[in-house]
Amino acid sequence: MRAAGAEQCAVDPYWFEHDPPSMVAGADDEVVQVTLASFTFTWSFSPMPMPMPSPSFPTLKSPHNICIVKSLLSKSSLSDVVSSLDLLRLKGIRLPSHILATLLRHCSKTRSFREGKLIHLHLKLTGFKRPPTLLANHLISMYFSCGDFVLARQVFDKMDNTNLFTWNNMLSGYAKLGMMKQARNFFYRMPHKDHVSWNSMVSGYAHCGRLNEALRFYRQFRRLSARYNEFSFAGVLIVSVKLKEFELCRQVHGQVLVIGFLSNVVISSLIVDAYAKCGKMEDARRLFDDMPMRDVRAWTTLVSGYVAWGDMESTAELFSQMPKSNSCSWTSLIRCYSRNSKGHEALRVFREMIQHQVRPDQFTFSACLLACATIASLKYGKQIHAFLVRNSIKPNSIVISAIVDMYLKCGRLETARRVFNFTGIKQDVVLWNTIISALAHYGYGIEAIMMLYNMLRSGVKPNRTTFVAILNACFHSGLVQEGLHLFKSMTSEHGVVPDQEHYACLTNILGQAGCFNESVKDLKVMDSKPSDHVWNSSTGLCRMLGNINHGREVAVLLIKLQPQSSVAYELLSSIYAAHGKRELVEKIRHIFG
Repeated sequence: MRAAGAEQCAVDPYWFEHDPPSMVAGADDEVVQVTLASFTFTWSFSPMPMPMPSPSFPTLKSPHNICIVKSLLSKSSLSDVVSSLDLLRLKGIRLPSHILATLLRHCSKTRSFREGKLIHLHLKLTGFKRPPTLLANHLISMYFSCGDFVLARQVFDKMDNTNLFTWNNMLSGYAKLGMMKQARNFFYRMPHKDHVSWNSMVSGYAHCGRLNEALRFYRQFRRLSARYNEFSFAGVLIVSVKLKEFELCRQVHGQVLVIGFLSNVVISSLIVDAYAKCGKMEDARRLFDDMPMRDVRAWTTLVSGYVAWGDMESTAELFSQMPKSNSCSWTSLIRCYSRNSKGHEALRVFREMIQHQVRPDQFTFSACLLACATIASLKYGKQIHAFLVRNSIKPNSIVISAIVDMYLKCGRLETARRVFNFTGIKQDVVLWNTIISALAHYGYGIEAIMMLYNMLRSGVKPNRTTFVAILNACFHSGLVQEGLHLFKSMTSEHGVVPDQEHYACLTNILGQAGCFNESVKDLKVMDSKPSDHVWNSSTGLCRMLGNINHGREVAVLLIKLQPQSSVAYELLSSIYAAHGKRELVEKIRHIFG
């Protein structure tokens, strides 16, 4: 299962740095407000006529037009509002630019691609085939948020006037999608660069795992002595976390201190988060205690750090001291208990959360379902599932995976399969991994392989966890040839490099089939030294099947690679003892002793 709770709480403000600025009505303008669900439209009717490209679309100064617009925009959903734009067009009305910008911004936040394209079409039909810079910037943001970089680029290429924000908009859009080659090309083409440009490159490379490139851009940025902001250190802190480089984290901490940004709650919380993820909870706590101001995000960051390292006592103590808590902090405490097999405590905290009228989110439900799975409580798991259905809450892929996992841990394989089959779009690899692991656990090896092929047909790319699950399925079901074929296809067809866990699974498959020579060959050609996990697989099979020759060969190889390891001597001693060769047992004990 994905550890989503702590990830959700991690502070990464970089992705919010590039929101387009909102426009504010002038003091002399007539202001009208219309509320739609979670946001409010505010627009003004200036006494000065607005220049419009087409005379057929006048301004909204007419009281009649104002009433029409208020009526059409007072809808319950974004989709209804966007659908009303066509009626406005037929009546010869076009909304002011900043109203359309508000709609596009909401499309970006909710990733409403269809509604965003309809707004773009409305602009074209009302004389804005080449939208002004403000609207073009919002269109670019909307298309990138919805993952369509082609349309975003088309909007950019048709713009008559671009500014620094436009270039940064394109740069950050490519970076967010992990398209760093395109981002790099744009970066070097930019006529002017600022701290946002550099921040985008550093964070973009950090997020897609190209850590050396991220550090190189960060060092270049530092040498320029350019202006920083609180987001300038986010990317390099991500690098320090991914590399588990505590010293790099300390260096950034020192730079922030020298520049004078340590009083900033956002950047201090980022450093606390980095220390926590590097396992330095004492340093994280020391910085937290020294912070002059702490908001709920700072508290939640430290709570999440204790959760990640399983420190239940510190988690509960810190949570009880929080002056104000939110859904994320409650979820962190629930997840802490769930991960440490304290399912009943986790559900107790969930009840307290509801009593405090804190609205649970998808991560909360995921944590609660994990709690139900740890104590195999079908009763409470079904109640949470029913709550989601009864309240028309559409679960995301994380929650669906948690529901499937809960039913599996409670022994309801068919119910789990039914939930999986009823799920509409299955584009999350975690969901597929959950059902494949379940089939492997219950010994349905053929079904697990068929599920893998269904996954590939759905266009979902398998990852390392997928192959661990499928190789285990082959082992438990005795599917030797299938396991070998899938192991070979990892790199050649799917680009997944085998690691220690995959080799341990392969060793199990080969050893179970009596292919000991092939197993030893695999141990010899591994890219890195076999871990204890791999040796335990191989030596365990030797003990189980009593293969003295193979056991001796494995032991010799292990002694060459890890002379100080006791595993090889224990293996030989146990095999000889099982076959009554007491003199050899005593000789090994004498050597090892």
